[in-house]
Amino acid sequence: MGFTEDIAKLSEQVRKRSDQVLGEESTKMALIVPFLSALGYDVYDPSEVMPEYVADFAIKKAGQFEKVDYALAINSTIVMLVEAKARGQKAEAHDGQISRYFNGLLTTKIAIVTNGIDYRFFTDLRDRNVMDKEPFFIFNILEYELKDIENLKFFHRDNFDAAAITNHAEEMVYVKGMTQLLGNLLRSPSEEFVRFLVAELGTVAPSYEIQGRITGKVIEKFKPIVKKSIQGSLVELMTRSLSQEIVQPVEVEVEQEIEEEEKEQESQESKIVTTAEEIEAFEKIKAITQTSKTYKFEVKYKDTASYFGINLGKTTWWFLRLYLSSQKKSFITRLNVDEVKSLAPEFEVHEVTASIGDAASKVIITSVSDIDKLASLILRCYEAEATKHQAFIPDAIRMEKSA
Repeated sequence: MGFTEDIAKLSEQVRKRSDQVLGEESTKMALIVPFLSALGYDVYDPSEVMPEYVADFAIKKAGQFEKVDYALAINSTIVMLVEAKARGQKAEAHDGQISRYFNGLLTTKIAIVTNGIDYRFFTDLRDRNVMDKEPFFIFNILEYELKDIENLKFFHRDNFDAAAITNHAEEMVYVKGMTQLLGNLLRSPSEEFVRFLVAELGTVAPSYEIQGRITGKVIEKFKPIVKKSIQGSLVELMTRSLSQEIVQPVEVEVEQEIEEEEKEQESQESKIVTTAEEIEAFEKIKAITQTSKTYKFEVKYKDTASYFGINLGKTTWWFLRLYLSSQKKSFITRLNVDEVKSLAPEFEVHEVTASIGDAASKVIITSVSDIDKLASLILRCYEAEATKHQAFIPDAIRMEKSA
């Protein structure tokens, strides 16, 4: 079952049981915990889903330490916080505890305030490591669209990437604001907007240039003309097929933006400690890739708060993501489940239900030594990704192909 189907099934369950849910504790167990499970977190593992979490910097109020309802961890690093409200209460406001925890836990980039129906996602777009006052994304489990599911996938355990989420959150916020601004201007062009368009007419062709000063009288004359022009432009855009012209440039641009965002966060991510186990895994994988008779890409790693990624010199060209916590060990590939199962018959393999960046399957391992047993799979992952980029990778990154 895929992620979309998982959420649809949960939505139906919530619809049936929500009227019977009373109080905060009931909301947690009947509505919120199943949602966290749908996002891929093991709700039965207290090292991954930590209820009633108390940080070492917590302060006492009324004789008790402040705490958050849930802290979600990946590889022992807390990445999300959840504050629960009772079903029926508004999820708009929070009491400040979650923001104090967010601000104190520097690896935490997401805070959720929820009543089991509405999930309000916060991050730190305004000031780094300071939780924003407004959510950048709101998900209603009973009323959602396909685009909401695509946004929700970013928070799935198997996809969680702080840099990608920050980039996506910023885009969502500004796209929403820009859409509202453009909508207002297109429905009712302001005097400044009309003045700008009139002044720019001459750039289209000299014959269109307006001579003399652009006075209020000129603005009033052009207001109905601008409205008609807007309508004509919108109709033309909707009827003209532009998909082949714009898809590829946009994809390249988005990839570049993600890389720039990741570079900006390098100073913060440099605080992440790369373990000896991760280095051992990287060396094993690197050695396996060097046996390829077809490709000789430079293999690098990127350590994040949630996973240890292996790539072909660019972080967006990844072929493995390792999760090496002390309790659980696994890695994600971009190969489909059937192919992975055929290459790893003795290992437990799962489909990744919330695919971001073509992630498709997860392999469960018991230790880094299992990588040696999975050499054929590792090599296939490497060569499959190398095939995509061989024609485009710059010479500075590509090593000479073997004879």
